[in-house]
Amino acid sequence: MSAADQRGAAGWHPPARHEHNGRPGPGSVRVIDMRPAGRHARDRAQAWLRSAMAALAVLAAAAAAVSWDAQYVLVRAVKHDPAVAALEAGIPDVGALVFASLGVALALLGKRAIRARVLNVACVGISLVMNALASAPGWRNLAIWIMPSAIYALASDTLNGVIRAWVIARERRTGEAIADDEATPMAMIGGLCLWLLRLALAPPSTITGFRRWALDECPVAPGRKAPRPAATAPARPAHPTQNEPRSPASTGRPGKQARLLEIAGQRHDLAALPLRQVSGIANQIGAEVSLSPGTARRVLLAHVRALQNGSGQEGTS
Repeated sequence: MSAADQRGAAGWHPPARHEHNGRPGPGSVRVIDMRPAGRHARDRAQAWLRSAMAALAVLAAAAAAVSWDAQYVLVRAVKHDPAVAALEAGIPDVGALVFASLGVALALLGKRAIRARVLNVACVGISLVMNALASAPGWRNLAIWIMPSAIYALASDTLNGVIRAWVIARERRTGEAIADDEATPMAMIGGLCLWLLRLALAPPSTITGFRRWALDECPVAPGRKAPRPAATAPARPAHPTQNEPRSPASTGRPGKQARLLEIAGQRHDLAALPLRQVSGIANQIGAEVSLSPGTARRVLLAHVRALQNGSGQEGTS
């Protein structure tokens, strides 16, 4: 080592850290990390999403090639023109690709994309039916022919939901509120299967419940629903017993639903509020009053509809 290097090494040292009551001293050096918190986690999530989209593209190409062959065989047997049969055999797969792309585009904007996702599953369903008709009799042959399209349908719809969840998480960090309730096509199919199962096990009560639901949800006129009858509270004794739980009204404190409606009325004009905005407002205020999102949406939506139907009836009288 040269003399200059030795003098430089001996002449300067990093300032020592002196603690004064747990605080750094005047000559200490503080290192501040300016990187945003959670940045690496977001980068990893984005990398996994890109990998999943690339894998889905490979899966879609493989499923389209397999299903096109089956569909071509089926169409060729009816339409003897090879060119026409080749074009028609690819229509369901191209339709599924178009609607899947639209679903991804809407999911990147935080939208539910229900129509695009349902139509994507519908195109895959057409492909499944054509593959099933082209297969030989037997469960083994049927499973072999319909397996690729079924896996693509599950993977594509799941990817749409994951992309939208990632967008919602990102937007919440920036302060923008997006409704997180989502009814996916797979959830709709599952709900329909459960309803059919209940219909088979208990037909009278299921039909009665369906009739009540239809009367409550279907409009009596364009843009107007029938007002729900006010529920009559059961008679309560004048002095509650010792073991009887007291309601929020008896304790002088409003309940969660009452606070939800009060805060919503203070922040928004509920009589003129568009119904499509009720879900996001209910989710936000429900989190503030510790009310479940489903109950908050149901209570606020019923209250807004009652106000708007009442306002409409007053305006026409």
